[in-house]
Amino acid sequence: MNNKELAEKIFELVGGSDNIDSAMHCATRLRVMVKDKSKVKVKEIESLSKVKGSFFNAGQYQIILGTGLVDKVYDEFAPLLNNRSSDESSSNTKKKFSFKQSIRVFGDVFVPIIPVLVATGLFMGLRGLLTQDSILQLFGMTTKSIPHELLLLTNILTDTAFAFLPALVCWSTFKIFGGTPVLGIVLGLMLVSPALPDAYAVAQGKISPIMLFNFIPITGYQGSVLPAFMTGILASKFEKWLRKWIPDSLDLILRPFLTLLFGLIAGLLVLGPIFHSVEEGVLVTVSALLELPFGIGGFLYGCFGQLLGIVGIHHILNMLEINMLAQYHWDFLNPIGTCGNIAEAGVVLAVAIKTHSNKMKQIAYPSSLSAALGITEPAVFGVSLRLVKPFICSMIAGGIGGFLASLLQLKATGMGLTGIPGTLLYLNNQLPLYILVNLVSFASGFALTWAFGYTKNMDAELADTNEELAEIKLENENILSPVTGEAFELSKAKDEVFSSLSLGDGIAFNPIEGKVFAPVNGTITVAYPTKHAIGITSDNGVEVLIHIGIDTVELQGKYFESNIKQGMHVKAGQELVRFDLDKVESEGYDPTVMMIITNTTAYQAILPEKYGDIKHGDIAVATKA
Repeated sequence: MNNKELAEKIFELVGGSDNIDSAMHCATRLRVMVKDKSKVKVKEIESLSKVKGSFFNAGQYQIILGTGLVDKVYDEFAPLLNNRSSDESSSNTKKKFSFKQSIRVFGDVFVPIIPVLVATGLFMGLRGLLTQDSILQLFGMTTKSIPHELLLLTNILTDTAFAFLPALVCWSTFKIFGGTPVLGIVLGLMLVSPALPDAYAVAQGKISPIMLFNFIPITGYQGSVLPAFMTGILASKFEKWLRKWIPDSLDLILRPFLTLLFGLIAGLLVLGPIFHSVEEGVLVTVSALLELPFGIGGFLYGCFGQLLGIVGIHHILNMLEINMLAQYHWDFLNPIGTCGNIAEAGVVLAVAIKTHSNKMKQIAYPSSLSAALGITEPAVFGVSLRLVKPFICSMIAGGIGGFLASLLQLKATGMGLTGIPGTLLYLNNQLPLYILVNLVSFASGFALTWAFGYTKNMDAELADTNEELAEIKLENENILSPVTGEAFELSKAKDEVFSSLSLGDGIAFNPIEGKVFAPVNGTITVAYPTKHAIGITSDNGVEVLIHIGIDTVELQGKYFESNIKQGMHVKAGQELVRFDLDKVESEGYDPTVMMIITNTTAYQAILPEKYGDIKHGDIAVATKA
């Protein structure tokens, strides 16, 4: 299957233009904003060759393809969206974005810029390597032997991207927000015009700003990100507004003129001064964290920086790294951040070796290699986060590596590369230290997982489905009601994922109290941290999913209490979860409890016992083997 065929197949399985609001991509994932999750054929997508996995997060369906491939597939995917009607496009612009989705849009502005900065970082590293006395001595040369003109040429390679960084940011911002990209480039170049003094030099007192009308200070924003980003947003939206009001006959003259004039005035007089100060404040804060004594800052970032990727706001780090490279010519976050990736590789390799599940081995071994190469999504979402304890081990190991990186004051010449490829950013005297820090992170992750992070219970839970079915002879079984309330048909639940029976047949309840009890004797196979859903496999092989409320995952465990753990054996009637029914409803969530038999196809029939008033412990569903 070539890239075009893969894009067309994904487009079809996601639901086509009727189910797609928009699409974009990051360094590893195709991100599709879908209208109805239930129309996405996840299993068929994940079975496609070249697809490494997928997941939903904050309204986006994210398909993991890997670096390089995702760009090619997106190039084939994007034209398929252009066939949508103008009505669809206009309705999409009205869609509200959550905080996490807004952060992703922010990150998407920087994704097209990162390859340029990666190349610049490699140029810096290569220049640093070739100008070391120890390397030059091999050829009978010293640093004085290098012609001045050659060094000047290398400066062009290493400095140009950062000198004109606002032009790149404005171009990408205009493109993302619907403006004319070439106007974004010109507006960005205006913000770094040679006629304007550098804002950083002005702040350091090296030069004076231009005083407009003798009282308004004007500076340029060479190497800045936020001023260009905010100016690009405002100017692109202003341009879109002009399109509605300027007659077609005057559009070619007035729209570019007014857009650039408005953008330059807003950027130099209002947005630039405000957001340059914000930018400096953020840099100072992050730098202060990393400079905490005894490597504390490195440990904290190494531990908790991995969580940014889980909640989907890790792209905000791009701005910080770009600013560091522009101002200091070093990236202080990269060496600490790479520790988490390498720790993840060690963790997942330990799982791969220790598990007896062939299915998990098939996922874990390639995921470990992927994490070592800097792509952690398959390892995190396919292995460590799924099992929880290994992910905690990777956080601790990442903190250990970050602690050491901080003590050794590691710093990278560029960004965008971590793990094994990241060695290219340390082609200087720090390369041995970088290798040491990564080895410590990898070994820590492996050892912690081997000793504490992977247990026999997990191995039993991950047994291949075919092996489990061979060992368990399915029998007829009565499944009890997990709640007290009113039972009704699952097809009438107000959640299409469940009402469509795509996950399996079952029954739904309107609870009158916030208590959920075990419907069978069995083992807890899924215990979500948000406590809103529980998976149980009965001793007779029935796979039961209890889902408390609709979209209550968004509460992140608020109003829920539970002490159950994955691998725990429970008895029918044992209390599993308590939740505050009134507060869940007051937050605007439907408290319907749904109980689904997820291995419905293994039975001849799933027979609800009764509808209407029901108490927990009453028979709710019977399976016919």
